[in-house]
Amino acid sequence: MRKLYKGNFSCFVRTVLFELETARWFCKIKMAKGKRVRQKGKLRLSSYFKKVEDGASVALVTDAGVRCSYPQRMKGMSGKVTGSRGRFKLVEIKDGNKLKTLIVHPVHLRKL
Repeated sequence: MRKLYKGNFSCFVRTVLFELETARWFCKIKMAKGKRVRQKGKLRLSSYFKKVEDGASVALVTDAGVRCSYPQRMKGMSGKVTGSRGRFKLVEIKDGNKLKTLIVHPVHLRKL
């Protein structure tokens, strides 16, 4: 391995160890996002086709069975539904002092 890497070998080892630590951290996060054992592979049709009215206050909750299209740091935030685009809902969220509009599927919305 020393012959393959031209440069400071100890620096190379540190970067490899750092990459391994971040990979372990990422796996833990991925496991936390998973479903419970009896819910794996299931997609409840009632939650997929649920009706959310405009003006309703909702919370963003990811469903691991369906792909989510909003940033992970928005998870758990609450906002108001302002409209819809097809099946998806426009949710207005206050991020700091800015109002942001996210396009989210109703599976990821929970009424408050």
